[in-house]
Amino acid sequence: MSVGPEEFRRALSQFASGVTVVTTRGADGGPLGLTVSAFCSVSLNPPLVLVCIDKMSSSYSGFWESRAFVVNILAEDQEALSRRFASKELKKFDGVPYQEGIEGIPVLEGALAHLECRLVHAYEGGDHTIFVGEVERTRVREARPLLYFRGQYARLADTSSHPQI
Repeated sequence: MSVGPEEFRRALSQFASGVTVVTTRGADGGPLGLTVSAFCSVSLNPPLVLVCIDKMSSSYSGFWESRAFVVNILAEDQEALSRRFASKELKKFDGVPYQEGIEGIPVLEGALAHLECRLVHAYEGGDHTIFVGEVERTRVREARPLLYFRGQYARLADTSSHPQI
């Protein structure tokens, strides 16, 4: 017998992760985006990543129709941006600076890294769809990451005195 949703959610909250906002363009050409915690690398050759999008999300159909997306890995000073894209607010991009990446998809300014992806596979995953994208372009800047742990945003401790692995 499977565990219940609350028990499962509580167990998963023990896993600290980075925070991403995944963006695309809707059928009407308008920008779409949402905060996504279910993101990971899949392969180095070819370079593949996956994101899991809730089928009930208001942005879901846009991700399915676009066939391309950008994973914006957020920096520690972008908590407000994460909260905005996690909300039900309709005009998430109002006042948010971005450039256009592949197929005009928004690349959020100030992010720690961007992965511009072309959709290569989509799989059923319960109440989510697993979108696998081939990374066509990346941008990286030196900054510290925004983290999420036990249902709260967190910052990485100062690591300057710790040896590198």
